[in-house]
Amino acid sequence: MQRLLMRSPVAVAAFWIALYIAIALLPLLVLILHAPPEARDFWTEFSVALGFIGLAMIALQFALTARIHHIESSYGIDIILQFHRYISLVAFTLIIIHPLILFINEPETLELLNVFQAPWRARFAVTGTVALIILVITSVWRKRLGIPYEEWRIAHGILAVSAVGFGIAHAVGVGYYLNFFWKIVLWSSVGVLALLLLIYVRLVKPWLMTRKLYLVEEVIPQRGDVWTLALRPRGHEGITFHPGQFAWITLEISPFRMREHPFSMSSSGDHAERLEFSIKALGDFTKTIKDVKPGTKAFLDGPYGTFTIDKYWDTAGFVLVAGGIGITPMMSMLVTACERKDDRPFLLIYGSKTWDDITFREELEALKDQLDLTIVHVLREPPDDWEGETGYVDKELLEKYMPTHAGSRQYFICASPKMMDGVEAAFYELNVPVTHVHMEHFNLV
Repeated sequence: MQRLLMRSPVAVAAFWIALYIAIALLPLLVLILHAPPEARDFWTEFSVALGFIGLAMIALQFALTARIHHIESSYGIDIILQFHRYISLVAFTLIIIHPLILFINEPETLELLNVFQAPWRARFAVTGTVALIILVITSVWRKRLGIPYEEWRIAHGILAVSAVGFGIAHAVGVGYYLNFFWKIVLWSSVGVLALLLLIYVRLVKPWLMTRKLYLVEEVIPQRGDVWTLALRPRGHEGITFHPGQFAWITLEISPFRMREHPFSMSSSGDHAERLEFSIKALGDFTKTIKDVKPGTKAFLDGPYGTFTIDKYWDTAGFVLVAGGIGITPMMSMLVTACERKDDRPFLLIYGSKTWDDITFREELEALKDQLDLTIVHVLREPPDDWEGETGYVDKELLEKYMPTHAGSRQYFICASPKMMDGVEAAFYELNVPVTHVHMEHFNLV
């Protein structure tokens, strides 16, 4: 029974959520052991509780962003990063409410904001709070403020460590609940652990990447202004991956520069000797892929992601819905299934702008001879002689091609956010079990 639960994605995900809540609350629960005998009013105690919980939650963010495989494999990086963004705002709110309650309940505490005359414990609190405010502002409005990603990542780490470090220093300085040495050690270890996780992400992991060099073998033009970057491992065996997964790529420069970009593999997951990433020229970096020369150094951090057919070996078949460059992970799934001689049915619904924009058009047609594969192209701007589907992938179109028993398939969606939201809503209305719908988001940075 226990082994069955651990194999269930829902059970594993619930386990990590419960563990997160337990870790966030544990430091607070430990503090009330041997609590000071002096009684304080409710609002003061409530304020302090919010501060400790918020501080613990901020420290936990270092674990969420460390790309720990055991955690990532339960949810996927995209879900974890979304959770990280939203839960950081919750923690920020708790920490801000903490002093506001004190200021309202005990107006004389406003004098502690005078950092020139306030005791050091108050200076630590103000400094940590300011660091946290700057961290949130630069994270939420990074693009509007025009902050380059590389510089932002460096500043983000410094500000996060400062917020946690000064917050713990403030709690130790107040000393009300940290009235035993072992409590001080406990909370200090929280800060040390956060710092070690940052060192792992910023120094240890890039160092490990330098030990597994890849070289660009070729750059292949594809339809739809897409370029396939083919990499071959140098001095090591390379990596195998589950079809549909992705990796962070660093090209030409050192991985310590933290200028990395996430892309899905489009090649077979069973061939470690050659990895292919199909990349659409959309931004400043992606528009340079076509100019990358063979022999260029590359470093990979991966594979990551739960968007893969490998997790569902016992399903009756698959429905794949792709839009534009969202075909990349689907191509990896289909190529791998073909090599494995998978005899299950695959339905691919592929939305594109024009007939000439269909990436992998010829390759997909060739796969139909080797797989039980049905392809439905949906064109927004079809040619005059087009007899296929037109417009957008909506509920009516999906219902037309849905299998008779909707619950017997697994459904994968990779497209623009608007298209994914629409398809997800349509599947819900078509009674597709929510646990059978899987989505891959483009933007992880």
